[in-house]
Amino acid sequence: MSDYENGTPTTSTYQIVREQLGQAQHRWVITGVAGFIGSNLLQALLELGQHVVGVDNFLTGYRHNLDQVRDLVGDKAWRHFELIEGDIRDLAVCRQACDHADYVLHQAALGSVTRSLTKPLLYNEINITGYVQVLDAARMAGVKRLIYAASSATYGDHPGLPKQEQHIGAALSPYALTKHVNELYAGMYARCYGLETIGLRYFNVFGPRQDALGAYAAVIPQWVRAMIEQRPLVINGDGETSRDFCYVANVVQANLLAALTGTSGAVNQVYNVALNTRTSLNNLYLLLHQLLVDRYPHLHDYQPSYGPFRAGDVQHSQADISKATELLGYAPTHDLRRGLRQFLHWYERHLATHH
Repeated sequence: MSDYENGTPTTSTYQIVREQLGQAQHRWVITGVAGFIGSNLLQALLELGQHVVGVDNFLTGYRHNLDQVRDLVGDKAWRHFELIEGDIRDLAVCRQACDHADYVLHQAALGSVTRSLTKPLLYNEINITGYVQVLDAARMAGVKRLIYAASSATYGDHPGLPKQEQHIGAALSPYALTKHVNELYAGMYARCYGLETIGLRYFNVFGPRQDALGAYAAVIPQWVRAMIEQRPLVINGDGETSRDFCYVANVVQANLLAALTGTSGAVNQVYNVALNTRTSLNNLYLLLHQLLVDRYPHLHDYQPSYGPFRAGDVQHSQADISKATELLGYAPTHDLRRGLRQFLHWYERHLATHH
């Protein structure tokens, strides 16, 4: 039984969607399939007997993510997966992937607010030009619907909490701007060409196969690695910065609900995907410490240190998820603690021994 089944309420909209998928095979495209979120979507779809065409240039995705999915789903399901090693900046690759596709789950992008401040042109090239090529290939191929990864970074400097989809501020980074432009293009493709799209504004997603290495690793895998390996752990700012951390199984759910929703008015919209909770970095550290200390006695005396605030970062982030709940039937199955437990279980099996 997969993670996704474990936490699913029995009569939820998600359960109904999963049952529908169990009875009908569709052709799905996942861009960024070897990435963290892309590989989790791949796993879920293959477990449900779907046919998946994945696109990745391995700029930020990893072959070992695909190997792990193959081990988890088995060779029979794996036969329904086809990998196109290519770049979304290449229109021919986008067209090849979308040919005869029913649904596109567009996850390929360069993440990281911090990195975008140093490489604005590259972010524009991949996150905007590449994205528009995927949109256009989907339009030309007549796909039923395209679901794309939007971002909570789009809220920019808007002060309101919790964040509501209709209120956004000025972008605080090139990354944030590219994600806003994605939404504008999706709206235009819906109006001008009739392409059905749904944008999912992910908040701080974490889970299995998230990169723990490198300068731009997300906070949870980075901290877990530091704590297990007794490396220095630096909290940016005073630690009271807060985020709406969302376990990846909730994101998988949102993508499948968005792709298959039949609710009128639900399509050509943007939705927050998170938990509607706020956890400060200080509290996140305490929770991780609590979950790890029994297995790693060196953590009894371990202390984080504090550094400067990061450029481009928003102070607080929290999602109002009522729109996704009402229109898509989104019902998160994993709160932060449950998600962290599952992530730690994966991390210790796959990474803790390899460094």
